[in-house]
Amino acid sequence: QVQLVESGGGLMQPGGSLRLSCAASGFSFSTASMSWHRQALGKERELVAGSTSAGARTNYADSVKGRFTISRDNAKNTVYLQMNSLKPEDTAVYYCYATTGWGQGYWGQGTQVTVSS
Repeated sequence: QVQLVESGGGLMQPGGSLRLSCAASGFSFSTASMSWHRQALGKERELVAGSTSAGARTNYADSVKGRFTISRDNAKNTVYLQMNSLKPEDTAVYYCYATTGWGQGYWGQGTQVTVSS
């Protein structure tokens, strides 16, 4: 079955960095678009960053442009989110999302990121 397992979340001070990973299995990763979303307490889930299947095109929320980078390793079936210059407003549960070549969507279970001094 399809599995998306996020890791790398935790507590970080403002200005610090974290790298999230999402290990995928159960579908053709190399033909899937991958994205990261986040949901802060009391807010709706929002798109943070997305990547096309080959990683040739990426897009970012305005709030993270220049600070976050999405990348993928198709040989490892893994997508990453490098988060630099973290701010308290980046605190949220971060979710990995896959859109397969058939148009099916799958969510990971989420990983908590807390930015606080």
